[in-house]
Amino acid sequence: MGELDILYTLKMIIIGLVQGFTEPIPVSSSGHVMIASEILGIGEQGFTFAILTNTASLLAILYIYRKDIFRLINNSVAYLKTKNSRYKSDFYFICFIVIGTIPAGVLGILLNDFIGENVSMTTIALMLFVTGIALWLIRNMKGTKDESDLSIKDAFIVGLGQAVALTPGISRSGATIISSIAVGMKQDTALRFSFMLYIPVSLGGVVLGFADFLHEPNKADLAVPYLAAFISTLLMTYFAMKWFMGIMKNGKLVYFTYYCFIVGTLLLIFF
Repeated sequence: MGELDILYTLKMIIIGLVQGFTEPIPVSSSGHVMIASEILGIGEQGFTFAILTNTASLLAILYIYRKDIFRLINNSVAYLKTKNSRYKSDFYFICFIVIGTIPAGVLGILLNDFIGENVSMTTIALMLFVTGIALWLIRNMKGTKDESDLSIKDAFIVGLGQAVALTPGISRSGATIISSIAVGMKQDTALRFSFMLYIPVSLGGVVLGFADFLHEPNKADLAVPYLAAFISTLLMTYFAMKWFMGIMKNGKLVYFTYYCFIVGTLLLIFF
């Protein structure tokens, strides 16, 4: 591997770390990847790279929530078989995840060719301000709803929040957590529901983009840097998610308001 190849691989590792760190938190991972790419002078990353790093983040989230996922699936199957009320809330929770996935799924398919096009640093900055304002508005909300208290209306509203996050620069986790808290969920329930919604949407993106990944013309040349980015994204997403879960548990979501305002301002000044 030549010196230039090593440098490029190091840059890909940095991009992977940025993707992994910002995927779970409410600050727009795609926007931060664009900022990091601009700073490192490597230009916008392709769709194949996005699919690869998204898959890495997805695997980390699946691992963290593996017990919840197995419980929900097992109890939902048990409810369908027995109609035992003890399994009802888990079955309904999966139904709510499906309902919440629909808005983003439909818009994602319809607007696939337009999403992410012509995104400027100004757009990212403005969307960070929007996210920061929304986080500020819900900073003192103390919800009371847990998984058993959710309704179809709640799931659909949060699903609309996820659909809004298709807008470049809007954080998916931010939009869904804000929407969840706004409809009255407890913060731990909001966090869990947000990332359960992430799983089907992310899986759908991986499936839809798999053909593009297979037809990537430079797979052999990019194998090492892309593998390095994949591993760094996987590990960083895991640790960032664990850290963010602690932030949510302590009710410190407002910290990200200040972050969004600061980064948004810096982008407007320097880009």
